[in-house]
Amino acid sequence: MLRRSELHASVSDPVLDTMNFLNEVTLRYPGAISFAPGRPYDGFFETEEVLAHLRRYLDHLADHGASPDQVRTAVYQYGPTAGQIREIIADSLRADEGIDVPAAAIVVTVGAQEAMMLAVRALIRDPDDVLLVSSPCYVGITGVARLLDVTLCPVPESADGFSLDNLAAAIASARAAGRRPRAFYLVPDHANPSGSTLAPADRVALLDLAAREDLLILEDTPYRLVSPGEPAPTLKALDRRHSVIHLGSYSKTIFPGARVGFAVADQTVTGDDGRAGLLADELSKIKSMITVNTSSLSQAVVAGALLAAGGRVSELNAKATGHYGESMRRVVDRLADRLPEPRRTELGVRWNEPSGGFFLGLTVGFEADDAALTRSAEEFGVIWTPMRYFHPDDGGRRAIRLSVSYLSPAEIDDGITRLVAFIEAESR
Repeated sequence: MLRRSELHASVSDPVLDTMNFLNEVTLRYPGAISFAPGRPYDGFFETEEVLAHLRRYLDHLADHGASPDQVRTAVYQYGPTAGQIREIIADSLRADEGIDVPAAAIVVTVGAQEAMMLAVRALIRDPDDVLLVSSPCYVGITGVARLLDVTLCPVPESADGFSLDNLAAAIASARAAGRRPRAFYLVPDHANPSGSTLAPADRVALLDLAAREDLLILEDTPYRLVSPGEPAPTLKALDRRHSVIHLGSYSKTIFPGARVGFAVADQTVTGDDGRAGLLADELSKIKSMITVNTSSLSQAVVAGALLAAGGRVSELNAKATGHYGESMRRVVDRLADRLPEPRRTELGVRWNEPSGGFFLGLTVGFEADDAALTRSAEEFGVIWTPMRYFHPDDGGRRAIRLSVSYLSPAEIDDGITRLVAFIEAESR
């Protein structure tokens, strides 16, 4: 028998319980409409396409001179730790994002979650090093910090999203306390959970600040290419000083079951012997002791999908992008219909209106905790996510996250009706 107190402190951290609790609520109330899952809409997946993507990649290998034995090895065997489809990903990044890096600067990972783990483990050396995170932030980066015993320094978003002044203040505060701000993690496009997007001018200002402060930026970009409209340039595309480590994922754009992501780490690393290499090489060393390599079969399927679209993930997702944009608009419109201005003011309710992505934030006039979520699911048949899950600074106590991606239009209509009924009842 083991005592939890004798295990690593992370297993007792509430952050690691949040997703389990949401899953339990969902299973316990299967008839409830759930605005919790941040997952793609199932209606865009066709089982046979997996086979077509795989066949396309195998044909690609053969067309480029691979023998039958080499083709077989490419899907059946352990592959290179850094990934076997790096050239295809590099071509795609150039075509779709204007990110021009050599394939050697890319590490193919088990989703973006592993990319975060590798980057944080490589960058944070001493107990005095801190990782700055936009707050609220994706719970996955908080979990990584807990698992690695890394100190987090939250940078509060303003009402409009990212705040350069708040980041500068957090850096100064950390340095005054004898800490070294090592990197800043953010989702600049349609962030999870707030839905906020970094303005083009703020992207340039952030890169300038990073250069002045000797700060690396961890840019996480899962929602850019499933959102309507022309996206602003990625931070990495604007990066002229190698300040940005770009974290990517195909979970939202191709399909999550593949579990394929990547890190672009083109920073130069110099050893004591004077030899220079890429940060990607160092990430690959760490990966070799965690997952050894990313599934060769999963990489093959993702590569086939990229080849089918000529590397343009934006074109591959044209239909999905329209669907998610309409879903976001529908949720916002139904909230406005069910809670007209005088009533929402009376209840202390407000929400933002993201231009894309999967999420928006809703402020309410009561404690939106696990107990309130349970009442919502049990009595009103609607599930959401407490925003407090995403605040390393213990904020978000009166706010909820709504995900718009997984539901049909009819479910959105019914779900918002149920949600407003719950808010009305809870506010009495």
